[in-house]
Amino acid sequence: MKKIKYFICWAMLSVLATSCQNALELAPEDYFGDANFWKNESQVTNFMVGLHKQFRDNQFQFVRLGEMRGGTYSTVDRQATSLNELPVIEQRLEETSSGVGSWAGFYGPILQINLFIQKVEAVSFLPETRRNYLLGQAYAMRAYYYFHLLRTYGGVPLRLEAEVLNGTTDAVKLRKERASEEAVLGAIKTDVNKSITLFGNQASTTDKSQWSPKAALMLKGEVFLWSAKVYANTADLAEAKTALTAASGSSLLPNFANVFAYAQKNNSEIIFAIRYRVGEAEMGGVAAYTYSTFNFNGLHYKDSTASAGVGNFLVDPLVLAAPNSQQVIQRYGYTFELFQSYDLADTRRNATFYDYYKVNTAANPYVATVKNTALVKFLGTIDANKRYFSDDWPVYREADRLLMLAEIVNAEGGDPGTYIQPVRDRAFAPAKDPKPFVNSTKNANELAIFAERSKEFVFEGKRWYDLRRMKFNTEPLVFKNTGHPYGVLDKATQAYRILWPIEAGIWTNDPLVKQTPGYTTARPEQ
Repeated sequence: MKKIKYFICWAMLSVLATSCQNALELAPEDYFGDANFWKNESQVTNFMVGLHKQFRDNQFQFVRLGEMRGGTYSTVDRQATSLNELPVIEQRLEETSSGVGSWAGFYGPILQINLFIQKVEAVSFLPETRRNYLLGQAYAMRAYYYFHLLRTYGGVPLRLEAEVLNGTTDAVKLRKERASEEAVLGAIKTDVNKSITLFGNQASTTDKSQWSPKAALMLKGEVFLWSAKVYANTADLAEAKTALTAASGSSLLPNFANVFAYAQKNNSEIIFAIRYRVGEAEMGGVAAYTYSTFNFNGLHYKDSTASAGVGNFLVDPLVLAAPNSQQVIQRYGYTFELFQSYDLADTRRNATFYDYYKVNTAANPYVATVKNTALVKFLGTIDANKRYFSDDWPVYREADRLLMLAEIVNAEGGDPGTYIQPVRDRAFAPAKDPKPFVNSTKNANELAIFAERSKEFVFEGKRWYDLRRMKFNTEPLVFKNTGHPYGVLDKATQAYRILWPIEAGIWTNDPLVKQTPGYTTARPEQ
């Protein structure tokens, strides 16, 4: 096995000027290694910024794992471009087509977090409150990565120390089998509880682009809700409710579209969001959910008035190809059925999607042959005649807190209307909700909450996890033929597919690791 080398990217470090001192006596001042790092608060803070930069780099992976298998992705090639990741979207995952590789790439960031925890717990130069805040961020971030791994693979290897960076390079010593789902869940709970304890009574910062006490409480609420409903740890329902209640203080914006607007960063609804800015970074993959700009030539596509016998032929209606912009190519699309599921008066409909239609210009210029939607929810901004997809991506926001609380109250047998109705009221504002929520059976309430989440959180990486967690007659919504319309897997033949397979390269490099149960493996007999 090749010796593994890890190079830590120190984010936002200033390069120090070289002094006139003897180079034989001093290490270069612009070089940072283990021996001359971890010496002051600035270095520690910059390392945490680097961890958040890695977190941002994984944003599209969070979408891929949390949404693509949720049944709302179209498999229709609507603009003569190749669609990406169809095996994931169509539930055709196998060892040879695992959807994602290398445990989703999360062990690299986890290793860096492990190093951070080890080093910062040992330093003495930081004020206690500052040290605890930074460690609270690290434990919350590690819990979040492992929470994704648990919901994706079930049991995974638990690596809670920086073995390689501590000098362990022996391949045999680095081998580690998959821990049980119970053990992984326990580690996540321990981390998120430790994070909350470390944050203590410290207030969340006004900049919501990093982990904070309220974000940790949101994570705890989500983790313990998952534990209660997926693993039947019913006592955890109360813990989830307590955490989410304690995370209060945010408020829904009156206008849904403004939650994601470039000029509305750090708004009152956001609890924690991945930060993007013009000239710094753009959101991963979102442009590929719009349309292919080279196909809008004024000959084939019309706007939503086409079916009424009118409408204009379209040439880049969303101004994706602003003068200095690069060409955009569609690679993903949501189903037109999802777009149609919104009430016409629901403001989320047009704040999330732009609908357009391919028409038969030869026979009848107003007959739509293909119905399309482009995602406009994270359309970004135009700066200096160039479009930047640099809206922030919410990890947690107030609407999520309210709808998780609605789910908890419903599981308790109560009326979740107190938490559902504010979300619906905002969706139809300034008009009144034409169909206010009415408390009904537990099943009906669960489906109502799921429907709101489906419309509220498009491209926020939640629907697949919602399908797995939420239930109808005690069965997860992910399964078909259980009395509701949302299932994507046949329980009789595909129940094992709620978890993802691992590729052969993982167990080839580590013989202790076994394939996810249910998937065939090409592992040779041992």
